[in-house]
Amino acid sequence: MSFFELAKSRWSVRSYKDTPIEEEKMQLILEAGRVAPTAKNYQPQRIYVAKSREAREKLASVCRCTWDAPVILVVCYDRERDYHSKLMPGYESGEKDAAIVCTHMMLQAWELGIGSCWVGLFNADEVGAVLGLPAHIRVMGLLPMGYPADDAKPLDLHFQYRDMADMVEEI
Repeated sequence: MSFFELAKSRWSVRSYKDTPIEEEKMQLILEAGRVAPTAKNYQPQRIYVAKSREAREKLASVCRCTWDAPVILVVCYDRERDYHSKLMPGYESGEKDAAIVCTHMMLQAWELGIGSCWVGLFNADEVGAVLGLPAHIRVMGLLPMGYPADDAKPLDLHFQYRDMADMVEEI
């Protein structure tokens, strides 16, 4: 499958089987995040893998969008490691870097037949607190993942796209 076919076929999965993700597949997904591009290659990403029932219940207590997935990746960045530009005061790359990392892992998972859903509907401070994360680690996104349930399907609007002319403009 070409990259375009992979990207176009992927959809957000919100219902999962209980089937565990094989360790070799989990490592490929994490490796995709490890090799993702980051500003100046500072690699500020920090990924917490919530597999245990206890860890997933903690996350579900502060985020309603975990859908009892067998694995939830907590995608973070380290504020002490992200790029801070001297050319543009106030510029920090961590959130953008973590988003790129999340995208790489999401697409790698899909290629392996593993569904996921990028979740941003949560309070980052609450997630950090319930997991006991250090103050310099900032939660960017949650990525519940697993094998899609037999009745899982994309949302109705998923395959509807704006016209290219409504999105792209040459200047």
